[in-house]
Amino acid sequence: MTQWVADPEGGRDRGPRALARAWAEVLVRPKRFFRNGIAPADQAPGLLFGVLVALVAAGGRLATGDLPTFDSVAVTPTFVPASGLLQAVLVLLVVGLFLAPATFHFSAAIETIGLALVAPDRGGVSETVQVIAYATAPCLLTAIPSPPLRVVCCLYGTALLVLGTSVRHRTSLPRAALAAALPAALVFGYGYGGFAAAGL
Repeated sequence: MTQWVADPEGGRDRGPRALARAWAEVLVRPKRFFRNGIAPADQAPGLLFGVLVALVAAGGRLATGDLPTFDSVAVTPTFVPASGLLQAVLVLLVVGLFLAPATFHFSAAIETIGLALVAPDRGGVSETVQVIAYATAPCLLTAIPSPPLRVVCCLYGTALLVLGTSVRHRTSLPRAALAAALPAALVFGYGYGGFAAAGL
């Protein structure tokens, strides 16, 4: 499921430039990107993209004191280092290695169940994982400590998720919105703090 396909369908470059180009294209030409930039069974580039967005967002929130570290946890394990820098590194490791990938896969599983009900001609689960990961592109800017900006980023991410679901799974926008509603709430409402920023 997480294999790296050498020549994915639609042809995508690898490396930092390709990641930057994917970020810009998702934001500016999302329909074209979701049609051509996602390859079945080639999750690794999308997961890497989504994890990097999550790391930048978490890093910005850590730097501004907007993301809890181990100091704010009621029971701090004795093995946790006292240094703020080491705590931040541990938080980023948890986000990058466990939290972000698990959230993308869990959300994709939920969306797949919804798609089974509304889109019988749907694509595969790996495509759903990639759509969710690439839809987080605007959330790179949630690193900036601005609640209105965070709300806009999360709303735009939700719109990208609905559009990407519609394109990749060949279904209408209303059906895509229905299938993507709960994953969007998990990823953008809770994960990127859209609900908290909106005061919900």
